[in-house]
Amino acid sequence: MKALVWENNRIELKEKNLPKIIHPRDAIVKVKLSSICTSDLHIIKGFVPKAKSGIVLGHEFVGEIVEIGSEIKNLKIGDRVSANCETFCGECYFCKKGFINNCENGGWELGCTIDGCQAEFVRVPYADMGLTKIPENLSYENALFVGDILASGYFGVELCNLQKGETIAVIGAGPVGLCSMACAKNFNPSKIIAIDINNTRLKKAKDLNLANYTFNPNECDIEKEIKNLTQYRGVDCVVEAAGSNESFKMAWEIARANANIAIVAMYEENQTLPLPQMYGKNLVFKTGGVDAIHSEELLDMISKGIINTDFLITQTYPFKKIIEAYDFFENHKNDCLKVAITY
Repeated sequence: MKALVWENNRIELKEKNLPKIIHPRDAIVKVKLSSICTSDLHIIKGFVPKAKSGIVLGHEFVGEIVEIGSEIKNLKIGDRVSANCETFCGECYFCKKGFINNCENGGWELGCTIDGCQAEFVRVPYADMGLTKIPENLSYENALFVGDILASGYFGVELCNLQKGETIAVIGAGPVGLCSMACAKNFNPSKIIAIDINNTRLKKAKDLNLANYTFNPNECDIEKEIKNLTQYRGVDCVVEAAGSNESFKMAWEIARANANIAIVAMYEENQTLPLPQMYGKNLVFKTGGVDAIHSEELLDMISKGIINTDFLITQTYPFKKIIEAYDFFENHKNDCLKVAITY
């Protein structure tokens, strides 16, 4: 089969052997649609130390089950499924607490430490946990982002412990940030504030009714604007989905005292907490890896029309042009959000 392989800090389409069942809780999935994630770019650039050279990249996909292990009881051959970006057993200490990113037998494996989905077929370990049936009224496109980007957006809001009537600011109106805004609406906040330096993305957040207010910090005094909206207190919750030095600093500056700050972005360098400046704000910082445990719930919300992520697909490429798709995604040509790869 054809597969996109990362080796020696470069990617190449290569021939690989078909994956095989090696554990009774495995499933083999024929990939129907996949996407490229910023974390794939981090691997290519060497920012993910645990990533193994020679792997097939990719962890965000949907497809059809073509083979299952003997212990899989909740799935069958022919099922259309959405894949979780995390591999998790469901039985260890962390899984039982819902912290599946820290599964003692898994974690972020697909496309990182084992072969991922940017291939014609992929082996999914613990498939009874990591694969979710797609409702009949949904297309593969409708379900593509459930197990990663949408899950990450939901995770950010969940980490914030957003309460009804509170104000939430989302820094970064990229795919994860937009998904955080979409999910936040279901927690009934009083205000959703989108912050980004890309006016096109801010316009999308506004046009899609995902945010009540949008701000470009390069064009305004962001702290002043936030204070004007929050009776000079600052926001109750912040989701930091941008991943820059400036956005990290902004997250704690715009937060009110005793606020929750969710860090869901991946950074390429260390960040510093200026504790003397923060003293007395009593802030709570929570960080991810995503615990993507709400796939069934999110699929149900999409099925009922509560959430829609179709707008994220900026461009679609055939698998044979996936290297071209990586270039498009990385360089944000035509204001790219996400690309879909067809097989």
